Amino acid sequence: MSQTTFRKSTIREYFESLVVAVILALFVRTFGFQAFKIPTGSMEPNLLVGDHLLVNKFIFAPAATGLERTLLPMRPVTRGEVIVFKFPEDPERDFIKRVIGLPGETLELRNQVIYINGAPLMEPYAHYQLPAGAEGEGDVRQHYGPVTVPAGHYFMMGDNRDDSQDSRYWGFLPASYVKGRALFIYWSFGGSAGTRWGRLLHQIH
Repeated sequence: MSQTTFRKSTIREYFESLVVAVILALFVRTFGFQAFKIPTGSMEPNLLVGDHLLVNKFIFAPAATGLERTLLPMRPVTRGEVIVFKFPEDPERDFIKRVIGLPGETLELRNQVIYINGAPLMEPYAHYQLPAGAEGEGDVRQHYGPVTVPAGHYFMMGDNRDDSQDSRYWGFLPASYVKGRALFIYWSFGGSAGTRWGRLLHQIH
């Protein structure tokens, strides 16, 4: 093999490797994982403004065949999971909230306690700034419902219950708007405080 032919073969191999890498990166970005930055305090104190998350977009994807369901880690959305989704009032925007109500369930918020089908829900992640009963019954921050979650929908709430635009304000989330489950914080930047090293690789529960 001549030096010219060898050089062309080497260049071609590098080019093909680069093309494959780009295709894989696009595939992972489109179908597997997505980066998401926390823009507001609606999930505080569990998720802070400036947290950068990795979102698994694959886990809730519909399976086309029985083989896919057997081999791939796909499953339904469950209560308590933190998910990223398209905002129903503006699908171009992504929101992040926690799944509280599942399809077919009756949900009610009374004095800062969520009731699912009449039973109180334990929520160690929920945070309230106002004391229970501080506002009247017309305030959806403390009193809401009862409502029944329609089939194919979810009821979403932020962990920071007194400062979250969630299903109490804009209604139920269509299942088709779910983008993925938040996995962990890969970077966190707190403005003047700089990088919050203690939050790196923190798993989201």
